Amino acid sequence: EKLQIALSLEKIGVDIMEVGFPISSPGDFKSVQTISKNIKNSRICSLARCLEKDIDAAGEAMSVCDNFRIHIFLATSTLHIESKLRKNFNEIIEMAIFSVKKALRYTNDVEFSCEDASRTNIDNLCRIVEKLIKSGVKTINIPDTVGYSTPDELTFIIKNLFERVPNIHKSIISVHCHDDLGMAVGNSIAAIQAGARQIEGTINGIGERAGNTALEEVIMAIKVRKNILGVSTNINHKEIYRTSQMISRICNMPIPSNKAIVGSNAFSHSSGIHQDGVLKNRENYEIMDPRSIGLKKVKLNLTSRSGRAAVKYYMSEMGYKDSDYNIDELYTDFLKLADKKGQVFDYDLESLAFINKQQDELEYFRLQFFSVQSISNNLSTASVKLLCGNKTYTESSTTSNGPVDAIYQALNRITHFPIILQKFQLIAKGKGKDALG
Repeated sequence: EKLQIALSLEKIGVDIMEVGFPISSPGDFKSVQTISKNIKNSRICSLARCLEKDIDAAGEAMSVCDNFRIHIFLATSTLHIESKLRKNFNEIIEMAIFSVKKALRYTNDVEFSCEDASRTNIDNLCRIVEKLIKSGVKTINIPDTVGYSTPDELTFIIKNLFERVPNIHKSIISVHCHDDLGMAVGNSIAAIQAGARQIEGTINGIGERAGNTALEEVIMAIKVRKNILGVSTNINHKEIYRTSQMISRICNMPIPSNKAIVGSNAFSHSSGIHQDGVLKNRENYEIMDPRSIGLKKVKLNLTSRSGRAAVKYYMSEMGYKDSDYNIDELYTDFLKLADKKGQVFDYDLESLAFINKQQDELEYFRLQFFSVQSISNNLSTASVKLLCGNKTYTESSTTSNGPVDAIYQALNRITHFPIILQKFQLIAKGKGKDALG
């Protein structure tokens, strides 16, 4: 699965991928080694503390490829130095320089992270960065390790490095932001404007605690606001959605529906005013073309707030002409159904259109009552009462495979129609014993 993710990141065009922490376990060492053998276009990087055994493990795991980076890190804030490492700042500098020289024996591409940089004294930060660059570090990473910084504060740090570190032009400035206060993407964008040229993050923002910078959000911000940010990437934008969905499945981390760029509602419209505007001109309510991230078309959510334009759009998408149905009657029935269901789907519209057209010619069934009971061994029984004209039909099913199957078996026996369940969704409202399905 790690290799599958790595190959997808390579396909999307990621420049550098940090693929593991080899010293942490034999499994991680092996996965770094395997990925290093299979990735050809992106540069492979692995993480190491400022310890010889860590650096050796990283160098050995990636030795199977020609072009790799070792990323070493060490805390630089007073809080971390005193309470976690029990050292002084001069000792931190010595450890850092020694570790850089050790890493340079394996590769000429070394990145150094000043852990908790956003809470590090700016004088100390400038001092250690200058010495790190002088020792051969090509990329200086400024992490907002605990997601504490604001965009203005991170801008201040980056600008100070450019103004006060004389050899700063010999290194690329990178940022690594966490989302504890919901500002990871905002901080990353601010860092770009201040001069940073490497952004570290993850697809979907997956990461420690509240997560890391969501790369897809930064990537699309750079694309959409190029006139403001003035930079570009090598990313294949049309692979963003596919990659996001794949990583979500592998990591078993569902994407929130309101997630920017890749959430299911990111290009969805529920308001009738918005739906009408989008159908007339997408740019009325969309700043991005959904096709730019690999989606096929705009999505209109049919709810009680939807207007006639959205209903007509879906009917047209299903192949219906305006003359095939009465929009006033259909829209009236649609609103009644939307008030009951919340969201209406295209197949609901098709059923409503059929009923409206045939109601003078055919009698149809109405559900009056149903009950279902689950018993042992995953078996269920259901009772259903339907009305059709002046007649009442009652049917029970037994020994069915679950409650939903029991209900549909009973419906099949009454109607003699081969009913097929196409979609079933159960959403819990509340938690524990108070949850309602």
